[in-house]
Amino acid sequence: MRAQFVLSEIGVGLRRNLTMTFAVVVSVALSLALFGCSLLMSDQVTTMKGYWYDKVNVSIFLCNKSDAESDPNCAKGAVTEDQKKKILGDLDDMGVVQKVTYESQDEAYKHYKDQFGDSPLANSLTPDQLQESYRIKLKDPEKYQVVASAFGGRDGVQSVQDQKGILDNLFKLLEGMNWGARAIMALMLVVALMLIVNTVRVSAFSRRRETGIMRLVGASGFYIQAPFIAEAAVAGLIGGLVACTFLVAARYFIIDHGLALSEKLNLINFIGWDAVVGTLPLILVTSLLMPALAAFFALRKYLKV
Repeated sequence: MRAQFVLSEIGVGLRRNLTMTFAVVVSVALSLALFGCSLLMSDQVTTMKGYWYDKVNVSIFLCNKSDAESDPNCAKGAVTEDQKKKILGDLDDMGVVQKVTYESQDEAYKHYKDQFGDSPLANSLTPDQLQESYRIKLKDPEKYQVVASAFGGRDGVQSVQDQKGILDNLFKLLEGMNWGARAIMALMLVVALMLIVNTVRVSAFSRRRETGIMRLVGASGFYIQAPFIAEAAVAGLIGGLVACTFLVAARYFIIDHGLALSEKLNLINFIGWDAVVGTLPLILVTSLLMPALAAFFALRKYLKV
Protein backbone atom coordinates (compact mmCIF):
# COMPACT_ATOMS: atom_id res chain seq x y z
CA MET A 1 0.00 0.00 0.00
CA ARG A 2 2.78 2.41 0.89
CA ALA A 3 4.70 1.58 -2.29
CA GLN A 4 1.55 2.17 -4.33
CA PHE A 5 1.07 5.56 -2.67
CA VAL A 6 4.68 6.58 -3.37
CA LEU A 7 4.39 5.54 -7.02
CA SER A 8 1.13 7.43 -7.46
CA GLU A 9 2.65 10.55 -5.90
CA ILE A 10 5.60 10.32 -8.31
CA GLY A 11 3.22 10.40 -11.27
CA VAL A 12 1.27 13.30 -9.80
CA GLY A 13 4.42 15.31 -9.12
CA LEU A 14 5.86 14.75 -12.60
CA ARG A 15 2.60 15.82 -14.25
CA ARG A 16 2.20 18.91 -12.08
CA ASN A 17 5.70 20.17 -12.91
CA LEU A 18 5.94 18.88 -16.46
CA THR A 19 7.83 21.89 -17.84
CA MET A 20 10.42 21.92 -15.08
CA THR A 21 10.73 18.14 -15.23
CA PHE A 22 11.45 18.41 -18.95
CA ALA A 23 14.11 21.06 -18.22
CA VAL A 24 15.70 18.75 -15.64
CA VAL A 25 15.75 15.84 -18.12
CA VAL A 26 17.37 17.97 -20.84
CA SER A 27 19.99 19.53 -18.56
CA VAL A 28 20.90 16.18 -16.99
CA ALA A 29 21.08 14.56 -20.43
CA LEU A 30 23.37 17.27 -21.81
CA SER A 31 25.65 17.37 -18.78
CA LEU A 32 26.00 13.59 -18.58
CA ALA A 33 26.49 13.30 -22.35
CA LEU A 34 29.40 15.75 -22.02
CA PHE A 35 30.61 13.78 -18.99
CA GLY A 36 30.60 10.58 -21.04
CA CYS A 37 32.27 12.32 -23.99
CA SER A 38 35.06 13.63 -21.75
CA LEU A 39 35.67 10.14 -20.33
CA LEU A 40 35.73 8.61 -23.81
CA MET A 41 37.99 11.36 -25.13
CA SER A 42 40.45 10.68 -22.31
CA ASP A 43 40.41 7.00 -23.27
CA GLN A 44 40.86 7.98 -26.93
CA VAL A 45 43.89 10.17 -26.20
CA THR A 46 45.44 7.40 -24.07
CA THR A 47 44.83 4.86 -26.84
CA MET A 48 46.31 7.16 -29.48
CA LYS A 49 49.37 7.84 -27.34
CA GLY A 50 50.02 4.14 -26.90
CA TYR A 51 49.48 3.52 -30.61
CA TRP A 52 51.54 6.39 -32.02
CA TYR A 53 54.32 6.59 -29.44
CA ASP A 54 55.09 2.99 -30.30
CA LYS A 55 55.65 4.05 -33.93
CA VAL A 56 57.60 7.28 -33.56
CA ASN A 57 61.24 7.44 -34.57
CA VAL A 58 64.17 9.64 -33.74
CA SER A 59 65.98 10.76 -36.89
CA ILE A 60 69.67 11.67 -37.11
CA PHE A 61 70.22 13.66 -40.31
CA LEU A 62 73.75 13.63 -41.67
CA CYS A 63 75.53 16.52 -43.37
CA ASN A 64 75.76 16.58 -47.16
CA LYS A 65 77.81 18.81 -49.48
CA SER A 66 75.06 21.44 -49.70
CA ASP A 67 74.81 21.64 -45.90
CA ALA A 68 78.57 22.13 -45.64
CA GLU A 69 78.20 25.40 -47.53
CA SER A 70 75.11 26.77 -45.79
CA ASP A 71 74.54 25.12 -42.39
CA PRO A 72 76.70 26.10 -39.37
CA ASN A 73 76.21 22.59 -37.91
CA CYS A 74 78.01 21.19 -40.95
CA ALA A 75 80.85 23.72 -41.10
CA LYS A 76 83.43 20.90 -41.01
CA GLY A 77 82.08 19.40 -44.22
CA ALA A 78 79.91 16.51 -45.33
CA VAL A 79 79.77 13.36 -43.24
CA THR A 80 82.55 10.84 -43.87
CA GLU A 81 82.33 7.07 -43.93
CA ASP A 82 84.32 6.85 -40.68
CA GLN A 83 81.91 9.26 -38.99
CA LYS A 84 78.92 7.20 -40.18
CA LYS A 85 80.48 4.01 -38.84
CA LYS A 86 81.21 5.71 -35.52
CA ILE A 87 77.61 6.99 -35.22
CA LEU A 88 76.19 3.58 -36.07
CA GLY A 89 78.49 1.84 -33.61
CA ASP A 90 77.54 4.22 -30.81
CA LEU A 91 73.85 3.70 -31.57
CA ASP A 92 74.26 -0.07 -31.37
CA ASP A 93 75.91 0.32 -27.97
CA MET A 94 73.07 2.43 -26.52
CA GLY A 95 70.67 0.49 -24.33
CA VAL A 96 67.70 2.73 -25.18
CA VAL A 97 67.87 1.92 -28.90
CA GLN A 98 65.69 -0.89 -30.18
CA LYS A 99 66.31 -0.70 -33.93
CA VAL A 100 68.34 1.46 -36.36
CA THR A 101 67.44 1.88 -40.06
CA TYR A 102 69.72 3.65 -42.53
CA GLU A 103 68.19 5.81 -45.26
CA SER A 104 70.42 6.83 -48.17
CA GLN A 105 70.07 10.01 -50.24
CA ASP A 106 68.45 8.06 -53.08
CA GLU A 107 65.93 6.50 -50.70
CA ALA A 108 65.19 9.91 -49.15
CA TYR A 109 64.65 11.34 -52.64
CA LYS A 110 62.28 8.49 -53.55
CA HIS A 111 60.25 9.00 -50.35
CA TYR A 112 60.11 12.74 -50.99
CA LYS A 113 58.85 12.20 -54.54
CA ASP A 114 56.20 9.78 -53.27
CA GLN A 115 54.88 12.34 -50.79
CA PHE A 116 55.41 15.67 -52.58
CA GLY A 117 55.79 14.70 -56.21
CA ASP A 118 53.13 17.20 -57.32
CA SER A 119 54.83 20.23 -55.77
CA PRO A 120 56.96 22.55 -57.97
CA LEU A 121 59.93 22.16 -55.60
CA ALA A 122 60.06 18.40 -56.17
CA ASN A 123 61.06 18.88 -59.83
CA SER A 124 64.04 21.05 -58.90
CA LEU A 125 65.49 18.74 -56.24
CA THR A 126 68.17 16.15 -56.85
CA PRO A 127 69.16 13.23 -54.59
CA ASP A 128 72.48 14.80 -53.58
CA GLN A 129 70.60 17.76 -52.04
CA LEU A 130 68.83 15.49 -49.55
CA GLN A 131 70.40 14.04 -46.43
CA GLU A 132 71.31 10.57 -45.38
CA SER A 133 69.82 9.65 -42.06
CA TYR A 134 69.52 7.04 -39.36
CA ARG A 135 65.94 6.27 -38.28
CA ILE A 136 66.00 5.10 -34.66
CA LYS A 137 63.24 3.26 -32.87
CA LEU A 138 63.58 3.63 -29.10
CA LYS A 139 62.54 1.12 -26.48
CA ASP A 140 61.02 4.03 -24.57
CA PRO A 141 59.95 7.08 -26.67
CA GLU A 142 60.44 9.29 -23.62
CA LYS A 143 64.23 8.72 -23.86
CA TYR A 144 64.67 10.99 -26.87
CA GLN A 145 66.93 13.39 -24.97
CA VAL A 146 69.48 10.60 -24.44
CA VAL A 147 69.97 10.33 -28.20
CA ALA A 148 69.75 14.09 -28.78
CA SER A 149 72.45 14.87 -26.21
CA ALA A 150 74.71 12.08 -27.48
CA PHE A 151 74.62 13.05 -31.17
CA GLY A 152 73.52 16.69 -31.33
CA GLY A 153 76.44 18.88 -32.45
CA ARG A 154 78.64 15.93 -33.39
CA ASP A 155 80.78 16.21 -36.53
CA GLY A 156 78.84 15.03 -39.55
CA VAL A 157 75.43 15.40 -37.85
CA GLN A 158 73.18 18.13 -39.25
CA SER A 159 70.30 17.70 -36.74
CA VAL A 160 68.53 15.26 -34.46
CA GLN A 161 64.74 15.32 -34.75
CA ASP A 162 62.09 13.63 -32.61
CA GLN A 163 58.69 12.86 -34.16
CA LYS A 164 57.25 12.63 -30.66
CA GLY A 165 57.39 16.42 -30.37
CA ILE A 166 54.92 16.76 -33.25
CA LEU A 167 52.54 14.28 -31.60
CA ASP A 168 52.85 16.04 -28.26
CA ASN A 169 51.40 19.21 -29.80
CA LEU A 170 48.45 17.23 -31.14
CA PHE A 171 47.82 15.54 -27.81
CA LYS A 172 48.03 18.89 -25.98
CA LEU A 173 45.33 20.21 -28.31
CA LEU A 174 43.14 17.18 -27.65
CA GLU A 175 43.66 17.49 -23.90
CA GLY A 176 42.73 21.18 -24.10
CA MET A 177 39.52 20.31 -25.94
CA ASN A 178 38.82 17.66 -23.31
CA TRP A 179 39.22 20.15 -20.46
CA GLY A 180 36.93 22.53 -22.32
CA ALA A 181 34.28 19.80 -22.51
CA ARG A 182 34.73 19.16 -18.79
CA ALA A 183 34.25 22.85 -17.99
CA ILE A 184 31.02 22.95 -20.00
CA MET A 185 29.96 19.70 -18.32
CA ALA A 186 30.55 21.21 -14.87
CA LEU A 187 28.48 24.27 -15.80
CA MET A 188 25.65 22.06 -17.09
CA LEU A 189 25.77 19.98 -13.90
CA VAL A 190 25.37 23.15 -11.81
CA VAL A 191 22.40 24.19 -13.98
CA ALA A 192 20.89 20.71 -13.62
CA LEU A 193 21.29 20.74 -9.82
CA MET A 194 19.68 24.19 -9.59
CA LEU A 195 16.75 23.02 -11.71
CA ILE A 196 16.35 19.90 -9.58
CA VAL A 197 16.34 21.95 -6.37
CA ASN A 198 13.79 24.40 -7.79
CA THR A 199 11.60 21.60 -9.12
CA VAL A 200 11.59 19.89 -5.71
CA ARG A 201 10.92 23.20 -4.00
CA VAL A 202 7.91 23.99 -6.25
CA SER A 203 6.60 20.45 -5.88
CA ALA A 204 6.91 20.58 -2.08
CA PHE A 205 5.20 23.98 -1.95
CA SER A 206 2.30 22.86 -4.15
CA ARG A 207 1.69 19.87 -1.86
CA ARG A 208 2.33 21.55 1.45
CA ARG A 209 -1.24 20.83 2.63
CA GLU A 210 -0.88 17.12 1.92
CA THR A 211 2.48 16.91 3.65
CA GLY A 212 1.07 18.84 6.62
CA ILE A 213 -1.73 16.32 7.01
CA MET A 214 0.73 13.43 6.71
CA ARG A 215 2.86 15.02 9.41
CA LEU A 216 -0.17 15.34 11.72
CA VAL A 217 -1.14 11.66 11.33
CA GLY A 218 2.41 10.61 12.28
CA ALA A 219 3.99 9.79 8.92
CA SER A 220 7.76 9.47 9.10
CA GLY A 221 10.04 12.03 7.52
CA PHE A 222 11.36 9.53 5.00
CA TYR A 223 7.83 8.51 3.99
CA ILE A 224 6.97 12.16 3.30
CA GLN A 225 10.22 12.82 1.42
CA ALA A 226 10.24 9.60 -0.62
CA PRO A 227 7.89 10.75 -3.45
CA PHE A 228 9.86 13.97 -3.99
CA ILE A 229 13.21 12.18 -4.02
CA ALA A 230 11.83 9.53 -6.37
CA GLU A 231 10.49 12.19 -8.75
CA ALA A 232 13.92 13.77 -9.05
CA ALA A 233 15.58 10.35 -9.45
CA VAL A 234 13.15 9.32 -12.21
CA ALA A 235 13.66 12.59 -14.10
CA GLY A 236 17.42 12.20 -13.75
CA LEU A 237 17.31 8.57 -14.87
CA ILE A 238 15.38 9.57 -18.00
CA GLY A 239 18.07 12.17 -18.68
CA GLY A 240 20.75 9.52 -18.15
CA LEU A 241 19.06 7.19 -20.63
CA VAL A 242 18.94 10.02 -23.17
CA ALA A 243 22.67 10.68 -22.59
CA CYS A 244 23.48 6.97 -23.06
CA THR A 245 21.44 6.91 -26.27
CA PHE A 246 23.34 9.93 -27.53
CA LEU A 247 26.74 8.34 -26.85
CA VAL A 248 25.78 5.05 -28.52
CA ALA A 249 24.31 6.89 -31.52
CA ALA A 250 27.39 9.11 -31.80
CA ARG A 251 29.71 6.09 -31.77
CA TYR A 252 27.56 4.27 -34.34
CA PHE A 253 26.88 7.10 -36.79
CA ILE A 254 30.11 9.10 -36.48
CA ILE A 255 32.75 6.38 -36.08
CA ASP A 256 31.30 3.20 -37.62
CA HIS A 257 28.62 4.36 -40.08
CA GLY A 258 27.31 7.63 -41.46
CA LEU A 259 30.49 9.74 -41.35
CA ALA A 260 32.46 6.47 -40.97
CA LEU A 261 35.54 8.16 -39.52
CA SER A 262 37.08 4.77 -38.76
CA GLU A 263 37.35 4.20 -42.53
CA LYS A 264 38.22 7.74 -43.60
CA LEU A 265 40.76 8.32 -40.81
CA ASN A 266 42.41 4.92 -40.71
CA LEU A 267 45.55 6.46 -39.19
CA ILE A 268 43.63 6.96 -35.94
CA ASN A 269 43.15 3.95 -33.69
CA PHE A 270 39.63 4.67 -32.39
CA ILE A 271 38.44 3.24 -29.08
CA GLY A 272 36.14 0.23 -29.31
CA TRP A 273 32.59 -0.43 -28.23
CA ASP A 274 33.86 -1.91 -24.96
CA ALA A 275 34.94 1.57 -23.80
CA VAL A 276 31.54 3.04 -24.70
CA VAL A 277 29.56 0.24 -23.05
CA GLY A 278 31.78 0.44 -19.96
CA THR A 279 30.92 4.14 -19.57
CA LEU A 280 27.13 3.70 -19.72
CA PRO A 281 26.63 2.17 -16.22
CA LEU A 282 28.56 5.04 -14.64
CA ILE A 283 26.34 7.57 -16.44
CA LEU A 284 23.15 5.78 -15.34
CA VAL A 285 24.25 5.53 -11.71
CA THR A 286 25.22 9.22 -11.70
CA SER A 287 21.92 10.21 -13.29
CA LEU A 288 20.06 8.36 -10.54
CA LEU A 289 22.09 9.37 -7.49
CA MET A 290 22.83 13.01 -8.34
CA PRO A 291 19.17 14.18 -8.52
CA ALA A 292 18.17 12.00 -5.56
CA LEU A 293 20.85 13.49 -3.32
CA ALA A 294 20.10 17.02 -4.53
CA ALA A 295 16.41 16.49 -3.74
CA PHE A 296 17.21 15.00 -0.32
CA PHE A 297 19.25 18.01 0.78
CA ALA A 298 16.78 20.46 -0.74
CA LEU A 299 13.91 18.85 1.19
CA ARG A 300 15.76 19.26 4.47
CA LYS A 301 15.48 23.01 3.95
CA TYR A 302 12.16 23.41 2.20
CA LEU A 303 10.03 20.60 3.64
CA LYS A 304 11.14 20.94 7.26
CA VAL A 305 10.54 17.32 8.20
